[in-house]
Amino acid sequence: MAIHTLLFSLVTALAGAQAVTVYGQAGQQPIGTSTGSATSALPSSTSAAYDTLVLNPPPLPNPLPPNQFGVQLAADAVNVNGLSIPQSGAFFGFSVEMSVVNQVIGLNGSYIHPPFLNLMALVAERAGRVHVRVGGNTQEEARMVMSLPDGKAIEKQKVDTNNPTQTPALLYTPEILYLLANISSLVNVKWYLGVPLNDTANLRLEIAQYGEQILGDNLIGLQVGNEPDLYARHQHRPETYGPFDYFGEFGNVLGAMKSMGLPRTNLLLGPSLATGDWTPEMVWDTGFIQAYSDALGALTVEHYPDDNCAALYEGFGDPVDPQTEFSKFLDHTAGWNMIGQYINSTQIAQQAGKPFIMFETNSASCGGFPGISTSFGATLWALDYGLTMASANFSHALLHVGGQNVYYNPFTAPPTNETHFHQWTIGPIFYSVLAVSETLGSSNNSRIIDLGANSGNVYTPGYAIYENEKLARLAFVNFMTDPSGANDYTVTISIDGGETGRPAATPAQIKVKYLVAPSVGEKFNITWGNQTFGGQFESDGRLKNDLHIETIQCDQAANTCQVKVPAPGFALVFMSEEAAAESEPTSTATFGTTAITKIKNTATIDEAVLATSNGNKGMEQYSGSTSFGSNAAARVTGAHPSVMALLAVAAGTVVVLRAFYRDI
Repeated sequence: MAIHTLLFSLVTALAGAQAVTVYGQAGQQPIGTSTGSATSALPSSTSAAYDTLVLNPPPLPNPLPPNQFGVQLAADAVNVNGLSIPQSGAFFGFSVEMSVVNQVIGLNGSYIHPPFLNLMALVAERAGRVHVRVGGNTQEEARMVMSLPDGKAIEKQKVDTNNPTQTPALLYTPEILYLLANISSLVNVKWYLGVPLNDTANLRLEIAQYGEQILGDNLIGLQVGNEPDLYARHQHRPETYGPFDYFGEFGNVLGAMKSMGLPRTNLLLGPSLATGDWTPEMVWDTGFIQAYSDALGALTVEHYPDDNCAALYEGFGDPVDPQTEFSKFLDHTAGWNMIGQYINSTQIAQQAGKPFIMFETNSASCGGFPGISTSFGATLWALDYGLTMASANFSHALLHVGGQNVYYNPFTAPPTNETHFHQWTIGPIFYSVLAVSETLGSSNNSRIIDLGANSGNVYTPGYAIYENEKLARLAFVNFMTDPSGANDYTVTISIDGGETGRPAATPAQIKVKYLVAPSVGEKFNITWGNQTFGGQFESDGRLKNDLHIETIQCDQAANTCQVKVPAPGFALVFMSEEAAAESEPTSTATFGTTAITKIKNTATIDEAVLATSNGNKGMEQYSGSTSFGSNAAARVTGAHPSVMALLAVAAGTVVVLRAFYRDI
């Protein structure tokens, strides 16, 4: 039986060591980064992920919105028209470009990046689970092999110059799937994988076959093709390629999976349009949903509100000015403009009994915008966009994650040769994920409505969330920036009894959690309930500072509670102690980052000694794990045990839990 462990993290836990420095294993440096020693404390200026541009906040609107307004709400959902379908706190998940898995998630089945685990744990504790897709443009030409030279788990081959994002072809081994499975053993992460469609004459379905075997129930979807409406434009298909052609190719994949005897053929996802050259209705009109209803796990689309392609590639016209574009992200119409074209499809999905998922999105395609994607403005944009999608009956949305060359990452690992002195950088948009998770809660039974607050003013949107048919939370956004405080707004909340003759239901007190920054242009001085991830290169994936949630006394005689929303900022209002407790975890499992190659505060091992130990000896033939029996051939054919079960056998459950978890 194959044994998969978490390389040095587990070794040091069992040994009781406080920290160990891990030197470079052969072939295990993340692709595209240097293996040499760093000579500078800063990465290359060409790395978009570390761009320093700070934009000025747009001017205050003219006329200014009222800074005092009220909302009258029913206590019971039965008296509210227009509530969404039941939603989950796991509404926001992540879409990780397949080519950067080893940079973002881990190197192989034995080495997971601890900051990634910490970030996923933060979401899972609030939402109950996290949905992560591994795919994107790079899934289309990805091919599984049983092994790669030097023990690599993934390797780029070439660049597709017909694609604006210059997609590389990939080779990968089953180690990538064991990596995902081991993460799910530690944190409740569920996975979507991508089935390539670049060569329909020779379908490569190993990702489905091994994905089902290795991930089991943690595999929740298989995406059949990525943005097929752009295939002809990118010269991946003839110019005549259309929705009926995709309909046929989808059927070919389903037929091939059935002929292989795969047990779960009801996980397929499509059509994953970019809504570039086709509309979803063009696919629905082929009879796609009816023909493949038993196989479809969900209906999917992918869309970005804007693009920065002109700044990077020829043929896209003149580059746009981020400062000019900034204001487009900073009002409530931004989200509605994005999803308006999908409202009909969400209704069709409901009629078919299928979830409708925004499978890939972020602030702008081609990597996002400098100054916008890296700002608190993007935090507020994504938060409002996510709640807008939830209120419009999308079931999930996945924020895209790329490598060092994109601006919009929710989180970015440092270049490999800088892990001695740099930690991760958490992008402003990650705060949106936490805020949306807590707004919707973990019950899987929250229904949300856009209140049209402040007479529908686009700078001051608000939402009500009903959980288990009772008003549980309110959410308010202020897109304006005004350090003077004059454009902070105060909302007066009144709750009726929900039935004729029933007394007012405004509580004696409420709690409010704030997401704030000095300006929408701010990059790192961002706090969520007084907690932060810190600045560039400063995070191990855990929140810093003590949590602070304000308690506000209400006037029950007047049936009012007043909440101030700063400019800029977001206020999450808990209408009961139960609602607050259900959203905010009392503790979070965290994972020590001692496996990262740091210099300070670590116990080190002489590199020459380590090079001749079992950690690096014979690496040209093996995958580089120090775990007994964990060579690549055994992993492919053997059963995959739970990491925690394996540890429990080795050291006892109590010891393991103490070694790996601590409450904060």
